[in-house]
Amino acid sequence: MAVPFPQPDIGPALAPKKATRTGFFSSRTQRRDALWGLFFIGPQLFGLLAFSLIPVIYAFVLSMLKWDGLGSREFVGFANFVAEFRDQDFRDALSHTLLYTAIAVPGSVIFALLLALAVNRVSGKTIYRTIFFLPTITSSVAVAMVWLWMLNGDFGLINVYLRDWFALNPPNWLVDTTWVIPVVALVSIWAGVGFNMVIFLAGLQGIPATYLEAAQIDGASKFRQFFDVTLPLLSPTTFFVTIMSIIASFQVFDLVYVMTGGGPGTASSTIVFHIYQTAFVDFTFGRSAAAAVVLFAIIMVVTLVQFWGQRHWVHYDV
Repeated sequence: MAVPFPQPDIGPALAPKKATRTGFFSSRTQRRDALWGLFFIGPQLFGLLAFSLIPVIYAFVLSMLKWDGLGSREFVGFANFVAEFRDQDFRDALSHTLLYTAIAVPGSVIFALLLALAVNRVSGKTIYRTIFFLPTITSSVAVAMVWLWMLNGDFGLINVYLRDWFALNPPNWLVDTTWVIPVVALVSIWAGVGFNMVIFLAGLQGIPATYLEAAQIDGASKFRQFFDVTLPLLSPTTFFVTIMSIIASFQVFDLVYVMTGGGPGTASSTIVFHIYQTAFVDFTFGRSAAAAVVLFAIIMVVTLVQFWGQRHWVHYDV
């Protein structure tokens, strides 16, 4: 018969401990930290729900209804979307928005990058950042009013200089149907270039100097250094600026509302201006919500396509 081997006394310090409950809120400290966290994010969470998520959901619901803002609501399904796509004003607003985007986005990105490259090479960067950033923090209505006066066809400074200094016969920029959208886009570039410049400047200052030094030692010219080193390493910043610029361009409203009122006729009407007109002038809130949903879908598709395409040109390895 086998004699059992005596077990050593390992003592209470080495004895296996009983399983304790783990997870969130398992102790008083964790519960207290969670309550403090909810206390601090509560106002922001409430604002997100009250002013963003709930209105977006209600816009989707309202797009299926026929409602003038006062009477009863009638469910009409996709009739509002069909009516919007058949509406010539909506199609014109969409084409004007696309034209505005085609001018404003490349212009803003390229001009901001050139400004950032110039500011990055001089001393006193803080002063230049402040000067170029001032239009961004200035009221868009004030910016629109200043340019409305400067672009006046009769006594605006731009036309006065063009007539007196260059003997040209400039058009009335904000009344000419050919020039109104490009001019509004140029004003938008001027007003927003400071923000994009600051973003590009931060990206340039984040590029390690060793990369440029190595390229210079290899005999690369300034031109090759920019296109083979600086621009690829700046691609994440360019990607961010491009996405933000496209989203902002599709949502342009304030400059159009103040400077042109959508005119002449509907020559400068954009999607957001059309949404405003449909809702608060024509009081057809269902069709206005349908146009807003279409705008949401366009921006979402464009953004997703950009995120899909960035795999081929955005480099995150530094």
